[in-house]
Amino acid sequence: MTDQAQTTRGERKHITGIVTSRSGDKTIKVTYFYKIPHPMYQKEIKRKTVLTAHDEANACKLGDKVEITETRPISKSKRWRVVSIIEAAPIVLA
Repeated sequence: MTDQAQTTRGERKHITGIVTSRSGDKTIKVTYFYKIPHPMYQKEIKRKTVLTAHDEANACKLGDKVEITETRPISKSKRWRVVSIIEAAPIVLA
């Protein structure tokens, strides 16, 4: 193997989304929204994807805007991990 073959690796995906669930210890669900054109009518359609991500520090709360990145499989459903909290959720006083 050459040095070039060992050092090159594809760029991992980064996604920004909203924390919609804290489903267990060190696990969050992140929802991100996107728009695609309708195949026939070309009108934009809203879509969403829910991803399960690893939160090592248990720092994320519901409503936080976070950046996640692809990683090796951590469990049966977790293939993403939290890189940073971009924006904390607003605190609502009752």
